[in-house]
Amino acid sequence: MSQQLVTLLLGSNLGDRKKNLRTAMLFIEKEIGPIEQRTEYLNTEPVEFVSNNIFCNIALRIKTHLSPVELLNLLKNIEHLMGREEDTLISKEYSDRVIDIDIVLFGNLHFYSERLQIPHVRHFYEREFSRKLLDELTKH
Repeated sequence: MSQQLVTLLLGSNLGDRKKNLRTAMLFIEKEIGPIEQRTEYLNTEPVEFVSNNIFCNIALRIKTHLSPVELLNLLKNIEHLMGREEDTLISKEYSDRVIDIDIVLFGNLHFYSERLQIPHVRHFYEREFSRKLLDELTKH
């Protein structure tokens, strides 16, 4: 597959949140592809579940030759390596997490499967913090 420009959204609300995001970005650059662009960090309240732990979020644009499913598998592996134990798709519930990495956009591709939807509808249309980060990416 040729190189694709992919938008990712990362979040952490456990431990040293910024360090978790930096570690995830290092894994992404090593395992997936270069980070072309990134936003500033944004602290946000949890969405769709109750927690006292504030999230730190960041949006990235990366280039990759991977397919959407290959990319998803590598991102899930990074989450697991960093200590994330439960996947929201399996548990069907949101909870605190060391790291969460979502694929928001993958070039101009529209892709729908049980495990992955591109564009990521909730981030793209429903979540205010996501729109804020995505807007910051488009302004650069």
